[in-house]
Amino acid sequence: MFDKKTVSIEWGGKTLTLETGQIARQADGAVLATYGETVVLCAVTAAKSVREGQDFFPLTVHYQEKFSAAGRIPGGFFKREGRATEKETLTSRLIDRPVRPLFPEGFYNEINVIAQVLSYDGETEPDIVAMIAASAALTISGVPFMGPIGAARVGFSNDGDYILNPSLDSALGEDGRLDLVVAATQDAVMMVESEAKELTEEEMLGAVMFAHEESRKVIGAIIDLAEQAAKDPWEMDTSDDTSAIKEKLRGIVGDDIAAAYKLTDKSARSDALNDARAKAKEAFAEEEPQTQMVANKAVKKLEAEIVRGAILKDGQRIDGRKLDQVRPIEAMVGLLPRTHGSALFTRGETQAICTTTLGTKDAEQMIDGLEGLSYNHFMLHYNFPPYSVGEVGRFGFTSRRETGHGKLAWRALHPVLPAHEDFPYTIRILSDITESNGSSSMATVCGGCLSMMDAGVPIERPVSGIAMGLILEGDDFAVLSDILGDEDHLGDMDFKVAGSEKGITSLQMDIKVAGITQEIMKTALEQAKAGRAHILGEMTKALSGARGEVSKHAPRIETMQIDKSKIRDVIGTGGKVIREIVAETGAKVDIDDEGVIKISSSNADEIEAAKKWIEGIVEEAEVGKIYNGKVVNIVDFGAFVNFMGGKDGLVHVSEMKNERVEKPTDVVSEGQEVKVKVLEIDQRGKVRLSMRVVDQETGEELEDTRPPREPREPRGDRGPRGGGGRGGDRRGGGDRGPRGGGRDRGDKGGEAHVPDFLKD
Repeated sequence: MFDKKTVSIEWGGKTLTLETGQIARQADGAVLATYGETVVLCAVTAAKSVREGQDFFPLTVHYQEKFSAAGRIPGGFFKREGRATEKETLTSRLIDRPVRPLFPEGFYNEINVIAQVLSYDGETEPDIVAMIAASAALTISGVPFMGPIGAARVGFSNDGDYILNPSLDSALGEDGRLDLVVAATQDAVMMVESEAKELTEEEMLGAVMFAHEESRKVIGAIIDLAEQAAKDPWEMDTSDDTSAIKEKLRGIVGDDIAAAYKLTDKSARSDALNDARAKAKEAFAEEEPQTQMVANKAVKKLEAEIVRGAILKDGQRIDGRKLDQVRPIEAMVGLLPRTHGSALFTRGETQAICTTTLGTKDAEQMIDGLEGLSYNHFMLHYNFPPYSVGEVGRFGFTSRRETGHGKLAWRALHPVLPAHEDFPYTIRILSDITESNGSSSMATVCGGCLSMMDAGVPIERPVSGIAMGLILEGDDFAVLSDILGDEDHLGDMDFKVAGSEKGITSLQMDIKVAGITQEIMKTALEQAKAGRAHILGEMTKALSGARGEVSKHAPRIETMQIDKSKIRDVIGTGGKVIREIVAETGAKVDIDDEGVIKISSSNADEIEAAKKWIEGIVEEAEVGKIYNGKVVNIVDFGAFVNFMGGKDGLVHVSEMKNERVEKPTDVVSEGQEVKVKVLEIDQRGKVRLSMRVVDQETGEELEDTRPPREPREPRGDRGPRGGGGRGGDRRGGGDRGPRGGGRDRGDKGGEAHVPDFLKD
C-alpha cells in the first residue's frame, strides 16, 4: 500500500533516518526525519499558479512543537497548542533564512513549509532535525529549489574541541562555550546563528567550517533519498528577461539614480529615488500591466547595478565612507530619570532608546515548552515602530523580525551577565528603535549594554556589535563595515558580529547568493573586529563600566544560604511562617529547594528585619543566652514564648518572678514582649526559659537570689489513675498518669520541665 523510501546514516554518534512515501502523501513533498528519538514531520505544498500581478516570492515556514512529543499536556485554559512561542518563531526563521535564497529569481508561486515535532527525547534538539526535514521535503517536491542544504549544531568545549550536535544544556553549560547553528549547501555556507562565550575569530571560523563539513554528510543522505523518491521537476518560465527594458530605463533615469545615491542624507536620497521611480513609471504608463511590473523590477535591478558597481570599481559607498569606516557614534546614559538604567545610542541615522529594569524572582518569565516548565531571568524585547523609517504602518504587533532581532541582541549580551547567584535580579532590556538606517539590532546590543551598566548590572565586560555587508560579483568582492539600509537591501550578505574586547559573543549571517567562501568569512570577521573595537571606544566615553550600585529606584535584593534541613522551619506549616515574615517586615522573601533565600525590598530596613527574623529561625538556641520574645500562649502552668523568630519555649510559672506567682496571667498576657534566658534544651529540642533572671527593662541578666532547693527523695508510684495517687506534696510527685495537664517533676527536686504531652 505504501511506497516507502528510507535513507539512514550514522551522524554524530546517532542514526539519522529520512523517510517518505508513508505519511502526508498528498503534499508535494513530505519527509519524516528521525534523529535519536526526536522525530519531525515536514510537509511542503506549492501553488500551481501565480496570482495576477504578484511580483514577490511568498514563502511561509511554520514550525510547531507538539506537547505530546514529550508526553506532556499543554498548560493554560484551552489545553492545546496555541500561537507560536518565541522558540517556534525563531526556528521557523532558522528554516526560512537559508532556503529562501535558493529559489530562482522570478519564481513567485506560493510555498508553504510546515514542520511539526512529533517526538522529543529530551536530548536531541528538534530545530536541526526540522531544518534537515524541510530541506529534504523541498528537494523531493519537484519545486525549483536549488538545494539541498544540510544543517548542524556545533559546540566548543573548554578543552578546545568542536562537538557535533550537543544538547542546548551542554553547549553553553559549565564545559561548553558555544551554541552555533549552520546551514550550508555542498559548496558554501548559507546561514549562521550563534551564541558564544567570547570566542576568538579563529575559533569561530573553525566552528563554522566544522559545521559545513558535517552538513555535507546530511546533504549526501538527502540526495540519496531524492534519487529514490523525487517528483518530476516543475517546468516553469521564470526568466523575466528585463535586460532590454533595463537598458531603456538606463537612458531615462540612470543619471537620476546615480545622483540620488550620492546624497548622504537618507530622507533626501529617498525623495530623489522616488522621483526617479515615478519618472520611470510614467515612461511605461501606456504599456501592458505585465510590462509595467517588469519595468518596476528593472528599476530595482538598475539601482543595484549602479550602487554595486560604484563600490566594487571605485570603493565609493552611498554615503561617501570608506569600506571599513563606521558612521559617527553618539552615546549617552541616564537619559530617563525614573528607569533603573537607560541609554540613547545613535550611529549615523540609526538610533535606539534602551532601558534596563531590575526585578525580583516573581518577575521571571515562565516558559512552558517540550522540556517542561522553565524560568528565564534575562529578557530582551526589541520594538521597531514604523516611524523609525518614516513610514505609516501597523503598530503594536510583534513581528517575526522583531522577535529574531531581539533574540540576536539577547545572545550577544547573555554571555557577559554576572552569575545569577551573585546578582539575583530578573533583568529586562527594552529597545525601542527611533531611527533606522542599517543594523538596528546591533544598535540594540550597544544601547542595551550601556543601559545595563547604567542600572548597575555588574557585567563582565562591555559588548558592542556591528553589521557587515558584502558585494560579490564573480571572484571580486568587497566587505563593507557598518552597512546602511540600502547597502543591506542591494548587497549579498548581512553579517552581524557582537562581542567584547576578549572575543565574540554572537555571530549571525544571512546571504542572498548561493553561499560564501571561507576567505570571505575570514575577511569579514577581521574587519568586524576592528569595527567592534572602535564602537567600544565610543561607548566607553559615555560609561566605561557598570555603576557601583543599582539604581535607587530598583529593589534591593540580598541573598542568604541556610541549611536545607531548615527550609521547612522558615516556610512553616502551609507557608504560615514565611507569610508572617512578609506581612510583618514588608520585604519579599523567596526560598528555593537548595536553601537559597532572596530577600527583596526598596527599603533596606525591611530587608534587614526579614534577614534577622530568618536568622533567628535557623539559628540554634544557646543555653545561657538572653533573647527577646513574645508570649504566644498562656497555660495553667506557665507561658509559651516565641523567640528567635521561629522557636518556642516554656516559661514555667515558677520562672516568671522571684516571688510566688499564683497565676501566669498575673504576670504576662498574650502578645506581650518579654526577655528570656535559655535555661535548658533537652534531647528532643524542647526549650526551658526564664524571665525572673532577666531585667525586663534593660535585658541585662540578674543575679539569681532565690536559694537552691533541696533535692527530694523520689516518690513511689501514684497508681494508674490519671491525676490520682497524690500522696503528699503536689510539687514533688511522681507520674500523674495519662491525663493532660499532669506535671512530671520526678527526682529533679522541683525543677520545671516541658510536659510530656507537649513533647509529643
